[in-house]
Amino acid sequence: MSKAIILFGHGARNPDWAQPFHRIRASMERQQPGVLIELGFLELMRPTLDEAIDGLVARGANEISIVPIFMAAGSHIKKDLPLMVGSALDRHPDLAVEIAAPVGEADYVIDAMAKYALN
Repeated sequence: MSKAIILFGHGARNPDWAQPFHRIRASMERQQPGVLIELGFLELMRPTLDEAIDGLVARGANEISIVPIFMAAGSHIKKDLPLMVGSALDRHPDLAVEIAAPVGEADYVIDAMAKYALN
């Protein structure tokens, strides 16, 4: 099995908005060289989530973890994302997909933000 990760974000009109996503991916690649990582966006930016999934499958991934780079699980995470994953599974029936909790809900991320805000 080949595992991959998608950093999933909302997207924005300003391309600079995605810079933190690129920095997260670069940090992950430094920490675990060779890991398959792709960015995927809901709207306004590319690659779309569908493009990211299709590209990773084309590179041999058959297990994908989608990590929402969102503060909390709103309607995009609770409704839109599962529908998009369902569509991808229709295209790739042998694919296994896990949706992680939004990064902003992790206790150590909240603690890091609190530490940052206090400084």
